[in-house]
Amino acid sequence: MISLAGLLMPTIPTAGNMTIELDLRVEAEGWQSIDGLTCLCQKALEAAAKLETVVGEVSLLLTDDVEMQTLNSAWRGKDAPTDVLSFPADPMDAPFLGDIAVGIGIAARDAETQGKTLADHLRHLVIHGFLHLVGHDHEEDTQAVEMEALERQALATLGVPDPYRSRA
Repeated sequence: MISLAGLLMPTIPTAGNMTIELDLRVEAEGWQSIDGLTCLCQKALEAAAKLETVVGEVSLLLTDDVEMQTLNSAWRGKDAPTDVLSFPADPMDAPFLGDIAVGIGIAARDAETQGKTLADHLRHLVIHGFLHLVGHDHEEDTQAVEMEALERQALATLGVPDPYRSRA
């Protein structure tokens, strides 16, 4: 598990009867502009988990571009910020599934460019990150098609429009 120090908000565990227990940490301003932030993230994780019938715990960090660049450089060797990163846990750490980090800067710019709300884009990024935690990838075209289909399904259950519609 990665170290997620310097918190602006305390850890917020969810109710024990959920299939996914959320440990949410918010380190950057801007995320609080989303109404019902904790509930939004929990529901996005639940929507993805239902498709995979997965239960467990996920740590979600909502941060800024500086921290995302640091994480991306340290863990992927890419010295640039990115919108979402996933760090799957070792199976021995079960029920912990892993960490997801989302950066406000790129996420907000992408949401604006794509004509969607930051809330809907965050839902998408959380689902995308979760699917990486449970073994999905998009390095090859066939993998990308499968992963995008799962993202569409999960987002549809939340009433979020298809994020890939402009590419169709």
